[in-house]
Amino acid sequence: MSIQKISVARSEDKYAHIKPLPDPPKKIDCMQESRFIFNARFIISRHFKNRPDVLVNGYGYLCHNTRNRSNWTVPDVIVAVGIDPGAIVARNGYVIDEVGKSPEFVLEIASESTGENDYTIKRERYAALGVAEYWRFDNTGGQHHDRPIAGDLLVDGAYEPVEMQTNAEGVTWGRSPLLGLDLCWDRGRLRFYDPVEREYLLDEDETADLAEAEAARAAVAEAEAQRLREELHRLSAE
Repeated sequence: MSIQKISVARSEDKYAHIKPLPDPPKKIDCMQESRFIFNARFIISRHFKNRPDVLVNGYGYLCHNTRNRSNWTVPDVIVAVGIDPGAIVARNGYVIDEVGKSPEFVLEIASESTGENDYTIKRERYAALGVAEYWRFDNTGGQHHDRPIAGDLLVDGAYEPVEMQTNAEGVTWGRSPLLGLDLCWDRGRLRFYDPVEREYLLDEDETADLAEAEAARAAVAEAEAQRLREELHRLSAE
């Protein structure tokens, strides 16, 4: 058996001018999951901030082609490497036949209205679309999905589950080969752990809090430096 390999896409500039795909309909309970989606996209985008060839997106359609709408689906979070992200965004969706390759990673966040589809119908559909990694997160701990967090790797055209671990604190996680990160269910929270740096990646709120704390420390340091300059000036004048 062989795990699905990342392929190289052809140039995107040939179709970036094409009329954008329509916006997908909004889920009836989208607010329930939106904060998890936004945080996941924020964290993964920062993780790949030095990779201009990586797309981190969501809410647009993913399909083989635009001729048959029966195969169109809408991932919550999609990651693709080796492409022109701007062209995909301009297309308002990811058309595999146009890009020349499938995306490598999809994440679905559970909601009451779509949860069962995520681990049944969508799981089969993403395998057929050639998505190398398919992940699912349910903040309720499994009320909407079949489990709190789960991942699959595409092996010989079919999904095989990622080995998951749970520690004494109830944190469950599995590793994403593409991201090089552990996706964690932590008391209803989706977190991303860097096993190399041995730390969790910061979400948007944590990043803002850190920036505010650093700004406060810088202000205190500058005030102290100014005080010392004034004291030095006073002593020099005596």
